[in-house]
Amino acid sequence: MSNRFVRWSIYVVVAIGFAVACAFLSHWQFDRSESRSAELALIERNYDADPVPFADVVGTDDALAADDEWRPVSLEGEYLADQQTLVRNRPHGGTSAFEVLVPFRDSDGRIVIIDRGWVPPGEGESPDSVPAPPQGEVEVVVRLRPTEALPSSGRGAPEGQVPTIHVPTIAERLSENNVVTQVYGQLVSESPDAEPLGGFDRPTADPGMNFSYAIQWILFAIMGFVFIAYIIRTEITKHREEAEGRPTAPRKVRRRDSDADAEDELLDAAR
Repeated sequence: MSNRFVRWSIYVVVAIGFAVACAFLSHWQFDRSESRSAELALIERNYDADPVPFADVVGTDDALAADDEWRPVSLEGEYLADQQTLVRNRPHGGTSAFEVLVPFRDSDGRIVIIDRGWVPPGEGESPDSVPAPPQGEVEVVVRLRPTEALPSSGRGAPEGQVPTIHVPTIAERLSENNVVTQVYGQLVSESPDAEPLGGFDRPTADPGMNFSYAIQWILFAIMGFVFIAYIIRTEITKHREEAEGRPTAPRKVRRRDSDADAEDELLDAAR
């Protein structure tokens, strides 16, 4: 009994450890599901809102509040077309496209990086052509996005290109001061118009599978205890049968019917 008790205790400890791991993974998936739901609610609230002046949303500290991401804002000023930068390996049109980043000097003197859209890859390391932005005084509407992080792999890019939209890095390359470094804008419209680039798709409204995965991990934890209980119950039943000394049921010998015996006798007589 003691050996079985030790073995069963190990089974239970394993089940508890498995359940703890499942609980951790389930909690993680619930957190991701909540974050995704909050993100979708933010997009629904801000994406199609009426534009407001850039200065009303982004103050002098250049910070973008989390609740203002995707919010449309308007700017008036001019593009600094000669300081254009390309960001490579962006997934558009089924290709690794280039997005076109152009500094824009707003009427308040600040310079905002505007992502005007994307162009397909060319034969070499750069696109074959990039449409120029409109010249002179321009009115633009953009959706605000926070600066992206530098790539964790440390990968770089050829001259005139960047691997991600890390605005501080882009700002260091400009010959201008007073660059907004914590936010950039995705172009919605510009006036006067210029040759258009590829536009941006609306973010997907798919909530993802995180909530389902969280429930699955809970079920896995329950199944672990059920499995251990089944193993212990099976061992108890087997031990009880052995202790009671239940005889093994005798094997039934199938008797040949009389017709088969008569046929055999006839065959023997005919030989």
